Amino acid sequence: MDLLSGLPTPLVMGILLGGLYAVIALGLSLVFGVIKEINIAHGDLVILGSYISYVVMTALGIDPILSLVIGIPVLFGIGFAIQKFLLNRAFKLSMDATLIIAFGISIILENTYQKIWSPMSRGLGTNYALSSLNAGPVNIPLVYLLDFLAALVVMILVSLLLKRTHLGRAIRASAQDRKAAHLMGINTNMVFAFTFAIAAALAAVAGVFLGLTFAFTPTSGMSFLLIALGVIVLGGLGNIVGTFIAAIVFGLVQTLSGYFVGVSVQMLAAYIVVLLVLAIIPQGLFSRR
Repeated sequence: MDLLSGLPTPLVMGILLGGLYAVIALGLSLVFGVIKEINIAHGDLVILGSYISYVVMTALGIDPILSLVIGIPVLFGIGFAIQKFLLNRAFKLSMDATLIIAFGISIILENTYQKIWSPMSRGLGTNYALSSLNAGPVNIPLVYLLDFLAALVVMILVSLLLKRTHLGRAIRASAQDRKAAHLMGINTNMVFAFTFAIAAALAAVAGVFLGLTFAFTPTSGMSFLLIALGVIVLGGLGNIVGTFIAAIVFGLVQTLSGYFVGVSVQMLAAYIVVLLVLAIIPQGLFSRR
């Protein structure tokens, strides 16, 4: 009975933690859904967003969330350049070439972070990051609630972009049939560059909320890349809403397994659930196919 009485806390925390995972995974899902690339460097771009916010906060005293005014344009430009000048050319050769280049970018970024900021862990410490809300028997860290709200906002904005704008329609057309879109006058290479740039901008957002929630190091990107991959595979590759729901499922499995079994099995349990779902539904829970 005592065990069940404490159940609301891991339930709520799992849902809110899923919000953070959704913010991290949405950019990766977008790139795969449109370009059919697995961006191995996505986690490191998220960490770059964390470091940019850290520099802006420590040097200029600007709140981490407000620092997105700087971080989003910077990551957008970096993402556009990576896809336009590197991955678009590699894409013409093979998918293996894009994976190798993305892996190389990941290694370069990690080593650059260690050179500039050292291997020490950092965090985006603010007053609200340490605050909590009491909702009956549940004590909710405020930053977890902000993570979830950020995920909702990002998901809605990306969905509106894809459905209501000319660029969004071009992105969807290129995702459905690249050759047909090209014959209709759409510059698919430019569309892919903008898609990757948008995903990198989402990584900037993810980096800020990751830094507010957890400490990060130059090598943290790989850990969160693996989580993001698990989420987008579970939700259906390229499905934005599916990614959001799958992230919540992932977060719930993690917190509930930690509550009932122990924190040492949290990630193991989450990935076992991913494997079980894929064994039954290989295309994921919310595949667009």
